[in-house]
Amino acid sequence: MPATAQTILFFTLLCICASALSTTVQRCEDSAGRLTFTYQGCPSGSSMHFQKAYNAAPGSRVQLLPEAEPHRDKRTTSSDNRWAVKELVVVGQADDGCGNVLSSEERRRAIINQRTVSGMSQRDVESALGKPDKIASRNGETRYTYDEKNGRSHQVVFNEDGCVKAKR
Repeated sequence: MPATAQTILFFTLLCICASALSTTVQRCEDSAGRLTFTYQGCPSGSSMHFQKAYNAAPGSRVQLLPEAEPHRDKRTTSSDNRWAVKELVVVGQADDGCGNVLSSEERRRAIINQRTVSGMSQRDVESALGKPDKIASRNGETRYTYDEKNGRSHQVVFNEDGCVKAKR
């Protein structure tokens, strides 16, 4: 192989390797606002933007975000304490639909231990016990029945809001 052909081959391979490190990706956004990243092209009805993707070599250090500086709030500083701690005030909280009877920790513990506690939603019970074997509704109450292997069954009764009723 002549020297010029080897040189051309060498530079061609060098360019191919360099282009493998960074690639242009198409960012597609449809009318519902869903994003898709692709090499192939956007589907019809989607807006297309080119986005440069860079994959850093293993072991390299590339700073992708600027370094964070501590945020100094004038309201939290005082003359005798430079960084005074400000108390967190919760203005509102998420409503679980069952009157927030259970804390998130109690709910999580009940689901992990596969127990049903009053104040759990139908979704919580299904997370703990799975899909019921039988569902019955009467007078605004819903009853989940779980059949056990030994012929016994376990029932969970929900009120009209879909929350586990308290046992009497």
